[in-house]
Amino acid sequence: MVDRTIENFDCGHRACGGCGASSAVRMILKGAGENTIVVSPTGCLEVFSTPYPETAWKTPWIHSLFENASAVASGIEASLKKQGRLDKEKILVIGGDGATVDIGMLCISGAFERGHDFTYVCYDNEAYMNTGIQRSGATPYDADTTTSPSGACSTGNNRPKKDLPQILVAHGSPYVATATMAYPMDLMRKVEKAMNTPGPCYIQVHAPCCTGWGFDGSKTMEIGRMAVECGLWPCYEMVDGKLTSVKKVKRVPVDEYLKAQKRFRHLFKPARNDAEVAKIQAIADANAAKYGIDIA
Repeated sequence: MVDRTIENFDCGHRACGGCGASSAVRMILKGAGENTIVVSPTGCLEVFSTPYPETAWKTPWIHSLFENASAVASGIEASLKKQGRLDKEKILVIGGDGATVDIGMLCISGAFERGHDFTYVCYDNEAYMNTGIQRSGATPYDADTTTSPSGACSTGNNRPKKDLPQILVAHGSPYVATATMAYPMDLMRKVEKAMNTPGPCYIQVHAPCCTGWGFDGSKTMEIGRMAVECGLWPCYEMVDGKLTSVKKVKRVPVDEYLKAQKRFRHLFKPARNDAEVAKIQAIADANAAKYGIDIA
């Protein structure tokens, strides 16, 4: 059992007030425990946590390129194995959705296919927030971004969210999970479990972004819980390809979750777009059917 009183991600960094990613990372490191080496690709986390000559990291940390964090982690793992230190030190990659589901996917696929022993955690704020709120492969359907703007001819992003957890299940990962910073104990437990499971493990963490999504920074935890409660973010675990646990909820319609964010306001103003809201509701319903999240 790890000591969760230890703080390996320090205060004083430069994240936005109410940043879901910074809160998620603090919880992730509490779950990972001591003797953890962290690899982070380019992204919001790298920028706000390490403005030279400062750092918020109190554990060994290395910055990689946008695309190659998993390759760097693979090299660290090989080195520790050669030195006989892999049983004493663990490797953790923490990257955003852009570096994970898009730019870094090739290296992730290769590392998981080769069976390297590290845990990859994606803090998913559902767009390229650091470079101007551009659409990523993890951006949800109908969300307004600077590269999928809503307007007279568009209702925002017209592509479904890429399901990387299931892609890595298909790679044979021994442990894949989804979590959210809105449920800290669940997130920390899953990270601890992944870190102690041999082989390449993956966790995708919902990390609401007040700046990019358009909500008050005091509402971050509330927004995170709403995503789970409406079914748009199912929290589950899969061990050796089998669904082993899921957070059950008494589901509510997606409307209130969408209304709480400026990135979806075009669906309700000047009038409610019933057809598009119904499509998003159908996504939540499909999640409920696939993972069995409804409380009977």
